Amino acid sequence: MKRALITGITGQDGSYLAELLLEKGYEVHGIVRRASTFNTDRIDHLYKDPHDPTARLFLHHGDLSDGTGLRRILERVRPDEVYHLGAQSHVRVSFDEPEYTADVDGTGTLRLLEALRDSMGGSGRSTRVYNAGSSEMFGAAEPPQSESTAFHPRSPYAVSKVAAFWYSVNYREAYGMFVSNGILFNHESPRRGETFVTRKITRAAARIKLGLQDKLYLGNLEAKRDWGFAGDYVEAMWRMLQQDRPDDYVVATGEAYSVRQFVEAAFAFHGLEWTPYVQIEERYFRPSEVDHLCGDPRKARAALGWAPRVSFQDLVKMMCSHDLELARQEKTLRDAGHTLGVRGGGRE
Repeated sequence: MKRALITGITGQDGSYLAELLLEKGYEVHGIVRRASTFNTDRIDHLYKDPHDPTARLFLHHGDLSDGTGLRRILERVRPDEVYHLGAQSHVRVSFDEPEYTADVDGTGTLRLLEALRDSMGGSGRSTRVYNAGSSEMFGAAEPPQSESTAFHPRSPYAVSKVAAFWYSVNYREAYGMFVSNGILFNHESPRRGETFVTRKITRAAARIKLGLQDKLYLGNLEAKRDWGFAGDYVEAMWRMLQQDRPDDYVVATGEAYSVRQFVEAAFAFHGLEWTPYVQIEERYFRPSEVDHLCGDPRKARAALGWAPRVSFQDLVKMMCSHDLELARQEKTLRDAGHTLGVRGGGRE
C-alpha cells in the first residue's frame, strides 16, 4: 500500500486529492493547522476513527512555518509521495498580509523540501514530491501561457509561488530529488471557499434568487481566467508523480472567460438578469491587476495523458446547483426563525 502525505488536505484540492488517493488504495496522511474549532468539513466524509482497523486517512497537526514539526511528521509517516498544496492562497489577501504569505507559501515550501531531504538522507528512502504552483505566477505575461513562458508575478502571493517553484527546481537539480511542479490555472468546485470570486458569485446568485440577498459586490469584471474543475485537476497531480522523471506541467483547459461571463452564466442559471444586482466596489480591485490568464496544456495532454472533463458551462451549473440547495436550506431556517451567516469577500 502506497503512503501519501498531503499538506493543505482540508482545502478544496486537498479534499478531492484525498478522495482520489483513497480510491486508488493509498494510505493517506494530511497535515492540518491547530485551531480552536474544527476546520475539516471538506474531508469529514472520508474520515474514520484511527482505532478503526479499516481506517486509511490520518491527520497530523503541523504548520508550514514550523520546520521541526514538519520533520517529525515526515519521520512518523515515511511517505512514498508528498503533495504540497498548503498555502495562503487568496491573492487579494496577500496584498494585506504579504510577509505571512511569503513565509508560508515561499519559505514554507523550502522548509518542507529541506525536511524531506534530511528525512530521506537518514532513511535511504525515496519520496516523490508534487509542488502546487499557480497560473498567477505568469501575471502580466501574454497568453496563452505555457511551461516556457517567463514568469511576471503581480502579487505577493504570485511572487511567493515563483519562489516555491524555483526552490523545487533547485532541490531537483542539486540533490536529485523527484520534485514536480504543477502550474495549475484556476480550478473551482462547490468546495471552493466562499471568499473566492467564483463561489462568491454562485452563492450570491442563489441567495438573490430566493430573496435572501439584494446585491453582489465585485471588483474587476473584465479579468479573464482559465477556469476548470478541481476534481479533474487533482488527477493531473497524481499522474505527475507516476512518471519516470520529474518535470513541470501547465494544467489548464486552454479556454478563458471573463468574470463578467461567469456572472452572466451564474445568474442565467436562475433565470435572472445580472445587471440590477451587481455593483462594482473599488476595494475589491487589486493594487496590480492580472488581466488575462489562459493556459496551454498541450504538454500535460501529451506526457500525462490528462485532459479536463468538465466544461466551463457545466462547472458553473454544478456550483450553482450546489449553492441553490444551500440557499434553500438557509431560507428554511430563516423562515423558521433561525439565522445563518454568510461570509463575503473580494475577488481572488
